[in-house]
Amino acid sequence: MRNSKNDPSISALLVGEYESDLPLLRGVFRDAGWLLWEAPDRARALACLKRHPVQVVISEKDGPCWHWKKVLRHLRKLAHPPQLIVTSRIADDSFWAEVLNVGGYDVLSQPFHPDEVERVVAAAGRHFEGAISAPPLAAMGTA
Repeated sequence: MRNSKNDPSISALLVGEYESDLPLLRGVFRDAGWLLWEAPDRARALACLKRHPVQVVISEKDGPCWHWKKVLRHLRKLAHPPQLIVTSRIADDSFWAEVLNVGGYDVLSQPFHPDEVERVVAAAGRHFEGAISAPPLAAMGTA
């Protein structure tokens, strides 16, 4: 597992119904020292995003409460958009490419594997931190 002294703390929001996967996901976050917010529906997800700083959002591909593309559109409106990880039981190359091409961070295939969850969430957290610490393009000047 990860070395908590080298990785910043991560706060993530899990959007959707993950009943059978919750013990595994909670365990990964607990062992890593990260915070996991859970929102089974759109209304609770929006409320959580207003109240808590979140670096990563994990959303179902075809969630009945909020389709992943709508989640991504909402996240883009935030001052510091969290990285979106989409989960799917059928995560082929075509879907992975679609997620990346429209601005998602990555895809996690289900059933989940703890090491993969940890690796992808940690990378998304680092990407978020790098994005908010980078100077705005206008401040960088032109070549």
